[in-house]
Amino acid sequence: MSDIVNEAVRQLSEKIGSFDGSVKFVIEDEGSVMVDEAGVRAGDEDAECVMSADADTFRAILDGSMNPTAAFMSGKLTVDGDMGTAMKLGAQLA
Repeated sequence: MSDIVNEAVRQLSEKIGSFDGSVKFVIEDEGSVMVDEAGVRAGDEDAECVMSADADTFRAILDGSMNPTAAFMSGKLTVDGDMGTAMKLGAQLA
């Protein structure tokens, strides 16, 4: 597992903990992070919503220097699946 995925799991666990829904973050060339009612972990299971970004964009979203909505609107973050779930999680990250 990559250092970026490990760091993402740590930071998302601090910010979110568990989540009522299922989201998979795909970090290009690094791996995937699952967020659901069981918590945050490295994983590649099916999810209601899949968000994909490169490592730099993902880091910026986590550290608060980039708003998830702005990343989506600029095309740096793609969302596939349930947009309501994405927005609910984005509100917890903002």
